[in-house]
Amino acid sequence: MTAPAAEPALVLFAHGARDPRWAEPFERIQAAIRARRPGTVVEMAFLELMQPALADAIAKLVADGQRRITIAPLFMAQGGHLRNDLPKLLDSIRAQHAGVDINVLPAVGDVETILNAIADWLVTAALVTDLPR
Repeated sequence: MTAPAAEPALVLFAHGARDPRWAEPFERIQAAIRARRPGTVVEMAFLELMQPALADAIAKLVADGQRRITIAPLFMAQGGHLRNDLPKLLDSIRAQHAGVDINVLPAVGDVETILNAIADWLVTAALVTDLPR
């Protein structure tokens, strides 16, 4: 077991898909975070169809000595998965790992900075590219 980290581990939590290529953008985000914060533990977890599941990813982090974990939902909106499924998962995970501080960030689609970055890109792309109609 390693010593507890000074900063929280980060779990990038995404839906999952049958096609493994679907996870590539999230893996690029993971790599970018690791490059910017080399000491930060950054793991992926999925709701369904891909591994590891959220509970498994957190169990591994706890086994590795992590006592503070932040979950970043890589979802565009607060749909049923985040409103219903995630709270149930968290109740179970927190019961299994008493004493571990687990926090959840807003869905990326609820963050104005991200929405503005997407809008900026779309405005630029629409002005310089002939988009299919």
